[in-house]
Amino acid sequence: MKVKSSIKSLKTRHAACQVVRRKGRVYVINKVDPRFKAKAG
Repeated sequence: MKVKSSIKSLKTRHAACQVVRRKGRVYVINKVDPRFKAKAG
């Protein structure tokens, strides 16, 4: 999982990427291709 200061750039990398907020953190999850997972905060 990548830890990034800006998540917005990672969202555009794959069509199945979703931005999710959990416990005050922002995550990018991708069920189709899990290598795009990322976290911020």
